[in-house]
Amino acid sequence: MAKSRLKEAGKMIGSAMGKANRTAHKVAKAGVVAKKELEQISKQVESLKKQLQKTTKRLRKALS
Repeated sequence: MAKSRLKEAGKMIGSAMGKANRTAHKVAKAGVVAKKELEQISKQVESLKKQLQKTTKRLRKALS
């Protein structure tokens, strides 16, 4: 009877560890995706910054 309780406890522990492992993998995957999205956003911001600088130069010339 003690062996069956140990087996049941082992199953429960293994199940909990498996769930935690799957969750950890999901979080890691989400982190990678978020990092890629952040890089894309920063590239877009740089592009907009350059456009704004060009527009500012044109406006200054037009107003001078």
